[in-house]
Amino acid sequence: MRRLSFVERIKNSWLYVVFLIVALILWNTYLLFDRLKTEERKKMELWAMAQKESVQNQAPNNLTLEVLLQTGTNPMIQVNATGKIIGHKNISWSATQDSALLYQQLDRFRGQNQPIAIFYKEAGSENPLVDQKLYYGDSPMLRKLQYYPLALLLIIFLFGLVLYYVLKTLRVSEQNRLWAAMAKETAHQIGTPLSSMLGWIALGKEGQLVSQTEPFSEMEKDVNRLQLITERFSKIGSLPTLQPLDINKLLKETVIYLENRTASQVTIKTRYKTDPVIIAGNAALLSWTLENLIKNGIDAMKGAGELQIWLEVLPKKIYLFVQDQGLGVARVHRKKIFNPGYSTKKRGWGLGLSLAKRIIENYHQGRLELHQTEVGKGTTFRITLARSM
Repeated sequence: MRRLSFVERIKNSWLYVVFLIVALILWNTYLLFDRLKTEERKKMELWAMAQKESVQNQAPNNLTLEVLLQTGTNPMIQVNATGKIIGHKNISWSATQDSALLYQQLDRFRGQNQPIAIFYKEAGSENPLVDQKLYYGDSPMLRKLQYYPLALLLIIFLFGLVLYYVLKTLRVSEQNRLWAAMAKETAHQIGTPLSSMLGWIALGKEGQLVSQTEPFSEMEKDVNRLQLITERFSKIGSLPTLQPLDINKLLKETVIYLENRTASQVTIKTRYKTDPVIIAGNAALLSWTLENLIKNGIDAMKGAGELQIWLEVLPKKIYLFVQDQGLGVARVHRKKIFNPGYSTKKRGWGLGLSLAKRIIENYHQGRLELHQTEVGKGTTFRITLARSM
């Protein structure tokens, strides 16, 4: 299985970051809610103490009266020892209304908070002077805060939907660009052998052929080329079969084919190994990758210059280098050159390097990278593949 690159791991980790942020927000909301609930209970307990103090002292002090007046916003109901309501505060209910509504409110308070006992008995007396309970509900602010996590999750959900729609739209747009680029790439691939065949036919019609067998031999090569192109495109999107092959031989065949169809101002210098270099790969797709890199180098040199290709063989892997003397890649473009549809050339479709990277890394578990580049001096690409022992 192909290992994810550092950039890919960073891109995939954003989900964990979002989850962590949401978890921290919910946890802090819970802590805030719990703290406010504790503070409200302390206020209710203080009010109950003031109520008890007012019963003990016929003339309560100013502090007791101040506490009794500062009831806050919490709705509260007082009941006696038998459970009968004897008072209420911060509840919109009048004596003209049905008392059942007030008792329904009392039942809701029982579910929200534990009651606070208001109990007082004089020394030596068997019967208490005060035996009451204070039931209270959450304040309006606390009730609103209860729904904050749900509102937050709803906002995140809506944001996720918008993000999904945007990403889906971008993906569809990218797929449309890729389909257009693939169609142009197909026409480009087929155009080279077709042009050659049409040229031989034209020479035959004009009677300028030196040998009667030469055109058939060359056209046979072009027909084989068309078959190879068909095989390449048929493998895109499916997992190809990897077989042992000599990358040295494949490189020679690819270079020979392209040399005969490249401008004379371009020189291709190669350094092969004398012994076979065996790897597990798909010949049709690997030759396509090599062609894309070579053509990319020729385009970068604008059809004139020297292109160098060489192999470095290690015990467990091989390096294949393609070096041109072109314009180089500016720093702002270096991270984008393998993106589908990205191209700095006016006639480019931005598919060659993207396909090459996909073939090497997704299908062959290798690596294709921009090894070295310098503006005005050239670029070197490096392919890394596992070597078969």
